[in-house]
Amino acid sequence: MNTLSPERLELLAREYALGTLAGPARRRFERVLRTAPAAMRAVGAWQERLSGLAGAVPAMQPSDSVWRRLEERLFVSAPRRPLQWLWGVLSMRALGGVLAGAFLVVALLRLQPGLIGLEPQSEVLPQSYVGLLTDAAGKPTVLASSKRHGRLMTVKLLQPVAIPAGSVAQLWALPSDGSAAFPVGTVPGGGTGTVALADTSEKLFFNVSRLAVSIEAAPARAGDKPSGDFVLSGHCVKLW
Repeated sequence: MNTLSPERLELLAREYALGTLAGPARRRFERVLRTAPAAMRAVGAWQERLSGLAGAVPAMQPSDSVWRRLEERLFVSAPRRPLQWLWGVLSMRALGGVLAGAFLVVALLRLQPGLIGLEPQSEVLPQSYVGLLTDAAGKPTVLASSKRHGRLMTVKLLQPVAIPAGSVAQLWALPSDGSAAFPVGTVPGGGTGTVALADTSEKLFFNVSRLAVSIEAAPARAGDKPSGDFVLSGHCVKLW
């Protein structure tokens, strides 16, 4: 099998960046990384894509009970060796780093794999724009996605949004150059909804770094501006 074929390399780089490439396959790919600049670039590109989503969610520290259960499962059944306590500390810290780096993206993909085109029958992730919006407490609330050349955006509510009677939750796009936010569509209070876009995602979101939601009296039109503070906001990243 040609590891460096574009399709195979993209798949391996994505799995490596997610932390889901394991065992002999991971060791073989790490040997490829040491000698193939193209493989290093592919992994770096995936890590950059995923870092925007990870940065939108506050870090979570596992409880002491979780660490104890992991230690019991990983180390207690094996014979005690000299300095094994040090190996345990180092291993647990390394494991924590891997979990922290991969947990968010894996959880999102398992919540709604079809939302960003990662269907079970396909190994290739369609080119998409994806936004993860959090509330004031930093809790993930909205996951929005649209294929690169599509004119529809799918919006998945990870927790309900409180919308006062007679008002709407308006989704806005915030350009990376600091220019004025522009309206995208309205967000449902719960479940999953679809937003019809004014143009293709590539034209609308190419220069957009963040998405946000404000509560408005009516759906915004082109040229309108948010009337108040944003109740939700988060990064918008492109996956390709």
